Amino acid sequence: MKIEIRHTSHPDAVRGFDTDALRRHFLVPALFEADDILLTYTHVDRFIVGGAMPVKGALRLEASKEIGTKTFLERRELGIVNVGGAGRVRVDGTIFELASRDCLYVAMGSTDVSFESADAQAPAKFYLCSTPAHARYETRLISIAQAKAVHLGDPAQSNQRTIYQMIHPDVLPTAQLLLGLTELKPNNMWNTMPCHTHDRRSEVYFYFNLPEQARVVHLMGEPEETRHLFVANEQAVLSPSWSIHSGVGTSNYTFIWAMAGDNQDFTDMDMVPMDGLR
Repeated sequence: MKIEIRHTSHPDAVRGFDTDALRRHFLVPALFEADDILLTYTHVDRFIVGGAMPVKGALRLEASKEIGTKTFLERRELGIVNVGGAGRVRVDGTIFELASRDCLYVAMGSTDVSFESADAQAPAKFYLCSTPAHARYETRLISIAQAKAVHLGDPAQSNQRTIYQMIHPDVLPTAQLLLGLTELKPNNMWNTMPCHTHDRRSEVYFYFNLPEQARVVHLMGEPEETRHLFVANEQAVLSPSWSIHSGVGTSNYTFIWAMAGDNQDFTDMDMVPMDGLR
């Protein structure tokens, strides 16, 4: 298991970042490596994001010095979404089967978590999001069919999409983690525009289902001082509370959003008028 540490960046400092610095602070370029767990620990809301890709055998989620507890989930909760082939997650002896796009919420205090693929020729890819927790709730599997589906968008604005709310108060209780999957329909490329910020919560966007040569232009930064990142398939962007988070792709794509912060109100957004963007 490998962990990279990211520190917080003040918006005044980000205004002076060049492309390399912007990518170094906010882009997570690699989340999956065969037979390993790759994690990025950001000091923005103590969010951990990463991926587990078991091929030859099971991978176990271990504690580490960076987390500072005896077990990984001693004081944390965990959201898992499988974006690869069929796989299974074992949590304290209970086996959960995850097909592609299925989600598993793992409760604080779970001590033994491991990942396996059903077929080494089509390995599972478990996308991981973890936040600090103050209470233990029930470990639960949420299939894509069990998620709360919200249909939004307009073909005239190239943003027809379905939001699958998975780790969400309308689906199951958690300490603070929110997570869902948004799927754009063919010939639709825009997400979350008009854009917003939410000073009470940070967010992570993980983009996948992109062709190899396709890219998403992820817009970030203060509304009056925007920046952009070119994002490839299976890469993630860390979004602090002061930043917009929106994107447009060279093809349709799917992304997973995850949030941590002061509340779990999905509609708590500070909308940015289009004429306020610079």
